Amino acid sequence: MLEKARSLLQKYYGYADFRPGQGQIITSLLEGRDTLAVMPTGAGKSLCFQLPALLLPGITVVISPLISLMKDQVDALHSVGIPAAFINSSLTMAEVRERLNAARRNQYKLLYIAPERLASEPFQAAFKEMQVSLVAIDEAHCVSQWGHDFRPSYRAVGPFIAALPDRPVIGAFTATATENVKQDIIGLMELANPAVYVTGFDRPNLSFAVIRGENKQNFIRQYVSANRNRSGIIYAATRNEVDNLYAALRKNGYSAGKYHAGLPDEERRQNQEAFIQDDCEIMVATNAFGMGIDKSNVRYVIHYNMPKNMEAYYQEAGRAGRDGEPSECILLFGAQDTMLQKFLIEQTVTDPERKMSEFGKLQAMVDYCHTPQCLRRYILAYFGETAAADECGNCSNCKEDAELADITLEAQKVFSCVLRLKERYGATLIADVLKGAKNKRVLQGGFNTLSVYGIMQEYPLQEIKDLINRLIATEYLCLTESEYPVVKLTPNGVAVLKNQAQVWQKVPRRPQRTADTNSLFEVLRALRKEIAAREQVPPYVVFADSTLKEMSEICPVDETALRSVTGVGDIKLKRYGAAFLKVIQEYTASHKLTPPPAASAPAAAVTKEKEIPSHEITLQLFCAGYEPAQIARQRNLKPVTVEDHLLRCSREGHSIDWSRLIPAREEALILDKIKELKTGRLKLLKDALPAEIDYATIKAVLCKHRQDVAGF
Repeated sequence: MLEKARSLLQKYYGYADFRPGQGQIITSLLEGRDTLAVMPTGAGKSLCFQLPALLLPGITVVISPLISLMKDQVDALHSVGIPAAFINSSLTMAEVRERLNAARRNQYKLLYIAPERLASEPFQAAFKEMQVSLVAIDEAHCVSQWGHDFRPSYRAVGPFIAALPDRPVIGAFTATATENVKQDIIGLMELANPAVYVTGFDRPNLSFAVIRGENKQNFIRQYVSANRNRSGIIYAATRNEVDNLYAALRKNGYSAGKYHAGLPDEERRQNQEAFIQDDCEIMVATNAFGMGIDKSNVRYVIHYNMPKNMEAYYQEAGRAGRDGEPSECILLFGAQDTMLQKFLIEQTVTDPERKMSEFGKLQAMVDYCHTPQCLRRYILAYFGETAAADECGNCSNCKEDAELADITLEAQKVFSCVLRLKERYGATLIADVLKGAKNKRVLQGGFNTLSVYGIMQEYPLQEIKDLINRLIATEYLCLTESEYPVVKLTPNGVAVLKNQAQVWQKVPRRPQRTADTNSLFEVLRALRKEIAAREQVPPYVVFADSTLKEMSEICPVDETALRSVTGVGDIKLKRYGAAFLKVIQEYTASHKLTPPPAASAPAAAVTKEKEIPSHEITLQLFCAGYEPAQIARQRNLKPVTVEDHLLRCSREGHSIDWSRLIPAREEALILDKIKELKTGRLKLLKDALPAEIDYATIKAVLCKHRQDVAGF
């Protein structure tokens, strides 16, 4: 039978042989055995039930969840001369009756139907008059509430099959399925002793990248400019983000389309068709787009926001490179993405057990965005596979210019803080305590009296948060599965705290300068001596020789880079940073080492005030790790002015780490009150909220969610 299938493969599809796994799955179905096949996007799932349909008597019924998926596959079958049809809500009742009658007369080999139809008694009665040899369930993960795209209508599949006069062979197909989902598919679809095939999740032609802290709009603008005439998909989390990205791309002359559930059906259909036909270069969409789209030449998929789980991410990213050609999958991660996905889970999931499961999956997605390990290896491990090597050489982590470093001491500081806080708080508060923040929550809780308070004050706050996230991703810490996760120590972390183990992780390799480093070192020594004489202190009090040597090796030309040099703390950066940066910038320019980049921290920002808008200087300081109160003192501004600067930057498209401005619990209260009052008016919200929630926090929440707040 397999040889006949191979002959039909050549005849109808033009392929000489099967892809990996296809032959075994086809053989299993032709032998009459129920079969569950887990195959990644682009692996050829459709052929696994289309070829058996041609060889089995009677008709094959294909359960399919989307109109677009049905149409694409039926069109493709018609194009190679295979009789097929679909029945869904796009047809009139007369057309449905006509197609059912044709199916009774054996005029089709495959009939695609939507799962919603299966509960109809007249519909069930019609199939009792047909010879149904095979039922193929596409996107079978939709039957499971633990899957990433649960559809209650899929629960009608089992009873529908049971009502048929002669039980057909059942084939269930999906691109992504955890062990729980696989067991649900087998049980709820009532598969009888099924053969289970997992053909492998690896897609070697895809490169994966996670980019954190980038201005997302700038990245998109630069990326699409460098990739003109290449087909790509940009996924965003909300309809408003889709609309804004689409408008920006069109304004700049790009051939772009958009797709989300808020558009009229006809507009969605036209946009999808234009993309499939290569009349549209870029599709900007929510996750409503893409299931069943067989477009093979998508060269890149960019996620503008982090998806809610790994199953959704891998399915969406997998729409790139279905033709096997090299393609890119890029995820732009921002700190606010986590809160957005938590909010969406809260709004869409009501069952408490499932909600906890969704929060757990979300954390696995956050871990992916912070893991220092190979991204491909992380993905495969999530789906229960072992990577062939520790590094794939084709993801952003493997290609990053980084080196293994011993970060045991830094990790121990974090672990000590977790213990001092009695494992009762989240990552944001832990970072604030380690940094020595003086915000309301830290001071009111008395956390400033702890021995760990401020023990990492020399690090930018975002760097501390990133370290905590990496330690979670590498299982030294763990989070509770809840809306507001609490950080706890794992046995691995305890071992490190007891000096029984070390923590080695990749850190960005600092650029080394080999030319003229000695001469720069001498220039820095001369400056140090001048400062020491003026302040009447020994030179080593200003900076140690080791600090000057490191400066001469890596040539930091902005405050962020200078702050990373060993021995440069906040106070010395403030006191001496401008003078040393000026010397290094002049030196690198005169020796043509590298052009000095734009300054990104206080002293340099002050010298540039006439060239850079004031609110952008505030943003530079904020991104460098300075708190709003510190920025206000540094720049001699009122705190409200600093807050307004940051909100203005957000409205202009700059990325803001909202977690530093908005306590998570207060954000939830404010969003609930907005929904209750159906208003975005500041005064009304302030009066209705607890007194401890100030105007600044409310304004920040309104700005962060401005596109999703009705009436704002």
